[in-house]
Amino acid sequence: MKKFFLIHLLLLIISCSSKKERILPEKRDLTESVYTSVIVQPDSLYKVFAAVGGILDANLIEEGDTIVKNQALFQIINSTPKLNTQNALLTWQLAKENYNGNAAILKGIKDEINAAELKYKNDSINFFRQQNLWQQNIGSKIEFDTKKLNYELSSNSLNLLQSKYDRTKSELETTVKQAENNYKTSLIGTKDFTVLSKIKGKVYATYKEPGEVINTVEPLAVVGSTSTFIIEMLVDEVDIVKISLNQDVLITLDAYNGKVFTGKVSKISPKKDERNQTFTVEATFNIAPPKLYAGLSGEANIIISTKENVLTIPKEYLINGNEVKTEDGVTEVTIGLQNLEFIEVLSGISENTYIYKP
Repeated sequence: MKKFFLIHLLLLIISCSSKKERILPEKRDLTESVYTSVIVQPDSLYKVFAAVGGILDANLIEEGDTIVKNQALFQIINSTPKLNTQNALLTWQLAKENYNGNAAILKGIKDEINAAELKYKNDSINFFRQQNLWQQNIGSKIEFDTKKLNYELSSNSLNLLQSKYDRTKSELETTVKQAENNYKTSLIGTKDFTVLSKIKGKVYATYKEPGEVINTVEPLAVVGSTSTFIIEMLVDEVDIVKISLNQDVLITLDAYNGKVFTGKVSKISPKKDERNQTFTVEATFNIAPPKLYAGLSGEANIIISTKENVLTIPKEYLINGNEVKTEDGVTEVTIGLQNLEFIEVLSGISENTYIYKP
């Protein structure tokens, strides 16, 4: 009798357990989405670098300051560029003096040309006078040849001096221009010692203090927009093909205790990050939270598609990806939309078909 009672109790427990594992498919609205983590960052965020090396003389801003475009952020000191600028100025002044000054090289050549022109005119007069006499059979052949030779030498000398003048003038003009360019270049270099902001925005971080050595590879600060923030999401490569621009995004931020904000996908990175096998997807808020800070974290669901009143079953009731266990045995089904909990069933069972949890 005791044995029969135990068997009956065991069958009753098994029967109740089986009933608990048996359910009917249900119709519900179903939304498929891609889950991702979220980091909120200011728009136009960039790291500020120095164009030259030196010693940081002064921080002209502090973290949290609002800045305008071309505002001075940092002042760097380095005596070498200033000395180079002074040397370039002296070289430019000397080049201009050589070109325009009282002791100019061109003035000396010009004096030689004037003297050569006088000699040329004199030799020319003597030659043509002697030529006229020779045509009248007056004078000697030696005297005529001497006057002719002097005339030709004077002409050649004048031409050479004129060419020398033109060539020297061109060289001096080039030297003056090069010296001017070198001075202006060095002057620009000295301006690089004042680091300016490229945008209107806010200083989110500074990394250097006065007295520290500055180089061109370490950032000095981080600057970004004050009003516009973007939502950075890392999407797995298996889901990236589902993402499109302007898809709706539901965002929850840890700082706002799970309150849901909405947004739109605004940018999809075309290149995969090989370190974590993800793609960066950006979104913007439809209505931003009242306060936002760089680096706020949270979660997001990118809405892929939504269907109303579809037949669904819990995911844990699916076998081998496309089968369910019914009273008639294992039955193949065609599945559609799915989320983390439920799967849409397109065919294979009805809402009156009991299914069992495997």
